[in-house]
Amino acid sequence: MEIILKYFPDLTETQKQQFAALYDLYTDWNAKINVISRKDIENLYEHHVLHSLGIAKVTRFVPGTHIMDLGTGGGFPGIPLAILFPEVKFHLVDSIGKKVRVATEVANSIGLENVTFRHARAEEEKQLFDFVVSRAVMPLADLLKIIRKNITPKQQNALPNGLICLKGGELANEAMPFKNKTVMYDLKDYFEEEFFETKKVVYVTP
Repeated sequence: MEIILKYFPDLTETQKQQFAALYDLYTDWNAKINVISRKDIENLYEHHVLHSLGIAKVTRFVPGTHIMDLGTGGGFPGIPLAILFPEVKFHLVDSIGKKVRVATEVANSIGLENVTFRHARAEEEKQLFDFVVSRAVMPLADLLKIIRKNITPKQQNALPNGLICLKGGELANEAMPFKNKTVMYDLKDYFEEEFFETKKVVYVTP
């Protein structure tokens, strides 16, 4: 939990309590339904929560923004972002029902009121959003093909509507077809831990 306060020192008491509750909740649920690798659960705050919050280091969403978290798994990056931006609406979608159940139970347990959930494939989701966020679920080309239909033309944020995803490793080839529409942010510029050395936030306008 200290690592979250190190980079986000201005949290409200409610936000601190919500973030603090995540460890026990995910440890408990993970024992029943595997959403985080067993050996990685002790790194929950660094590898999952703080990683998710990397998106908040490159843009701040205005109140009333609608965001879809595609392939949310156990709720990343959607749940940490929903805690940080209580006036932003998040819709968490995953094709695996038991993972959606874990994310739903965690959100309910900490009293998150700005999240909705759907057990569905991305192609089935027809609602419109300002942004789609995602954590390394598929190559950029495939992701963009699926989510173009979901991006609303109505703009309300400083950053134009689009896709914001968390990815790692070598991305130059993957981003090449969209190079004029893509901005990459190195998370090592924001977080000093070694884990973030190769991690990036990739923003693409569809």
